[in-house]
Amino acid sequence: MFHPYTPTLLVADEPAAVAVELPQATSPFLLLCDHAGQAIPKRLGSLGLAGGEIDRHIGWDIGALAVSRQLAQQLDATLIHQHYSRLVIDCNRAPGIASSIPLISELTPIPGNQGISAAEAGAREQEIFQPYHQAIGHTLATRQTKGQPSAVIAMHSFTPVFKATARPWQVGLLFNRHPQFALLLAELLREEGDLQVGVNEPYAMTDTTDYTLPVHAERQALPYVGIEIRQDLISDAAGQMAWAARFSRLLPLLWQRWKI
Repeated sequence: MFHPYTPTLLVADEPAAVAVELPQATSPFLLLCDHAGQAIPKRLGSLGLAGGEIDRHIGWDIGALAVSRQLAQQLDATLIHQHYSRLVIDCNRAPGIASSIPLISELTPIPGNQGISAAEAGAREQEIFQPYHQAIGHTLATRQTKGQPSAVIAMHSFTPVFKATARPWQVGLLFNRHPQFALLLAELLREEGDLQVGVNEPYAMTDTTDYTLPVHAERQALPYVGIEIRQDLISDAAGQMAWAARFSRLLPLLWQRWKI
């Protein structure tokens, strides 16, 4: 007998876990923003964090959603993003691994994630993680049915300093088993002449450190790249506009080179 899932985390007046913007867009690019939001479900309070902690880079990818939204408009590209903080559940990690519901982020303990039950972890997965990835899967399947090509672009941002180590790159490009698409974009970015481009920096993509691109792009043999922009460059409107303009110019060139 089928037993429908009864929500135990999100209440009726809270935002849905996932948003799909410009679903009918015509661009070959599908933009994803795994760490767009910093909301915490009301039932979880503040996760035990001190005031202001959720606004730091540990709580979300600062600037990434603003850049993604402008890029979506400029490219006429569908954007899928997620409203809740990565500290509630990380939508770019496989459920069940230690970094999915982190006990500590960088050097900050997350009290509200300590000692939670399997049922509590399952509610976060079912009400936040799964709807986000179901939306991505449904969108890609619909595009395939319509004969619309898809190149998957995962938009992220990274902190300039992590555990006292400065990160010199302005932008990083991430990939796992299939590097070609990302390396073409690296060439275009280097041709700009003003950037230090990280290749699998500030970290390398693997099946354990990432979920979205390995599952939705690599398994379907779709071209893809993870884009990481340094947060101090997109923390204000001017920086966000500049980086959206840069990628709205370069991504169509990337697609042209890819199709040659």
